[in-house]
Order: sequence, then C-alpha cells, then structure tokens
Amino acid sequence: LFHILCSLILHLKSAAKMLKPTITVIAQSLLISPLVILQPGISHAQQPSQTDALNQARAGIEQLSANHAQLSSENKNIHRQYNQQGFQMENITLNTEVGNLAANLYLPKGITNPPVVVVTGAWTSVKEQMPAVYAKALAERGYAAVTFDFRGWGASRDTDDNQTAYLEDPVRKTQDIQAVIKALSNVAQVDNSRIAGLAICASAGYMLDAAVQNTQLSQNTRLGAVAVVAPWLHDEAMATAIYGGEENRNQLLALAAAEKGKSEPLVIEAASLTNENALMYNAPYYTEQSRGLLPAYDNKFNVTSWSGWLNYNAQLSASKQTIPVLMVASEAMALPQGAHQYLENATDSVNAIWLDNINQFDFYDQPEAVEKAVNAVVSHFDSAL
Repeated sequence: LFHILCSLILHLKSAAKMLKPTITVIAQSLLISPLVILQPGISHAQQPSQTDALNQARAGIEQLSANHAQLSSENKNIHRQYNQQGFQMENITLNTEVGNLAANLYLPKGITNPPVVVVTGAWTSVKEQMPAVYAKALAERGYAAVTFDFRGWGASRDTDDNQTAYLEDPVRKTQDIQAVIKALSNVAQVDNSRIAGLAICASAGYMLDAAVQNTQLSQNTRLGAVAVVAPWLHDEAMATAIYGGEENRNQLLALAAAEKGKSEPLVIEAASLTNENALMYNAPYYTEQSRGLLPAYDNKFNVTSWSGWLNYNAQLSASKQTIPVLMVASEAMALPQGAHQYLENATDSVNAIWLDNINQFDFYDQPEAVEKAVNAVVSHFDSAL
C-alpha cells in the first residue's frame, strides 16, 4: 500500500502555506543539524541559547488535487524489484573539470548499462557516510550510483592546499556536482543518457542548483531527475535566525573574513560530545562510531565557510526547476520551514512526499526511514528517467 501511495503522490503538487513567525535560534541538538555554532573564544554562557525551538507555526498543507491521482497508464511508477544478484562497489577516480575527485561506483550485478544516480550528503560529510547508505540501496534496486568526496574533503583533499580544506562552500560544491555529472560520460559501465541526482540534507540545495544549471547541457551531461531527502534549504533570513540573530551572524562573518586568505585558516572540530566549541556539539550520528563517526570522516570545519554558508540562498532555484524533482521530507526533520517555502514557490515539476515522525538523523541511516525514502525516490526515478 505504501508503494502504491508513493506512486500516486508523485503526480501531485504538494504546496504549503506558511504563517510568518518570528524564528528563534534552532537548538534541540538531538533533532536538528546544522546546529548553532559556539564561536571559538566565547564561553558557552555567552552563546545564544541552544534550547529555544524553531517556531514552526504554519497553516495546514493544501489538500492534494484529485485531478492528478491517476496512475500512469504505462505503469512507469511501479517500484523496481530488489536485484537478487546484489551489487559491487569499485573505488574510482573521476577526472573532472575541477580536478580529480575520489569516488565510489556502485553497480548492480547482472544489469547492463544501468541508469546512474549521483548521491551527495549532509554538510561536512564524506562519501562513506549517508551517501553510501543510499547508494547501496539504489544499487539493490537496479540503479548504478556514484558517491564522491568534494574538493577539500575526504580522499579528494589536496594536502598542499589548506585554504580550501574542509570548506563548506555551496557554490564550490555545486560546481563539483556539475563536474561529476559531466565526467560520467567517461564511465563506461553506466547509461550516461539517464542520470539522476539524489541529495541528503545540506547538499539538497546544491543539487537543486545544479539541476537548474545543467538544463543547458547536452543530454549525456545533464540531470534527468532529482530527489532530495531531509532537505536543508535555508535562505539568508532563516540562516540569520538559526545562527543567533544579526549580531551573531556578523560575528561569524567577521571571523570568516579574518581567516580568509591565510595559508592555514582556522579549522575547528565538526562534531564532539565533549568540545563545546565544536560546530555540532553533542550531536548524534556524527559522534557515534556505529553511525557517522567513521575513520574516513574528516570531522573538521574551516571557519571561512561561514561566508558562503550564511549568505547562501537555497530557495532561489525553486521557481526555475524544469526537470522532475521529488522532495522526501518530514515535519520532524531539521528545517521543514525551508521545504515548505521551497514548495510554495516551486514550479509544477517539484513534488513532495511527507513522512511521519522521521527526524533528520534517522533519514541518514536508520533502516526503516531509509527504506521509506528510497521507495519514494526509486518510484520517482523509474517514472522520470
């Protein structure tokens, strides 16, 4: 029944009407990421409160239109069956226009020339974390999948370049996604005429930006469909409120400006259970060795990132989308407000499925949450590619 419902919903436009509440500082570290940073050199007592919740007052979601509830006559939205032969993973290097990027290629066994999905994860993440979880699930459904480390991160980091190491720059990461998509034309094992993008958390904005920019490229170097899971889609106003208001925003931007241009800018710990000055203090997933705290995880954050991050507007692509986009979201995720606002301004090519009671971190790796998300994503890609 869930599979059928997913297929039905993919044909519907799920828009949201929001009130305009005063947004307070996001905390609730067990539920929300990115978290409010504790600025180096300032004591915990001087920081914005990490117990205020985001005011999520909003009007109810508009009822789904019954006019679009009919299944495709071509039966394109039926889920792929699990590939009984499993999959194999290969470590590869993608020679891209931005340089060589370390990548993993997941190939479903027994399937020739499968469509391919570029999978990206949350901020500060590497390819072995949540991107690997979704790549494996896609390969089990007959899709090839590519995960990669962005420039400056993981195995793609240039050890001679400290200025861009561990840099969370939305523009730079969007360029990397575009470069990877183009480089797939040289990967012989996949059908590069059928390329999709799947992004989790912060990279959702980057993937959606890439989707808009890729429409001008040839068919073999552009995205045919996009899905975003637990999307974090802030604009400048949201970011200002989330990170402590205008004064704290200005402090973070000043810190970024002071470190920019240095041969070795300040790098802080990304996640910690003990370091209150970490980017994500006391956050789950990233601090759990059985989940996100893997040997491959850099667990670092370049503070010059604040300039690009706080000034980033992930909402701008909403009105420009022309390819099929699916958003898999939940009211319990970190920033549902961003998803609602994006849907409110989006074209008809953007649709959403809202799942009940799945928080941000559960979307990353918890089996039930991942299965529900992948069911919806696969149905979407089956229909669109």
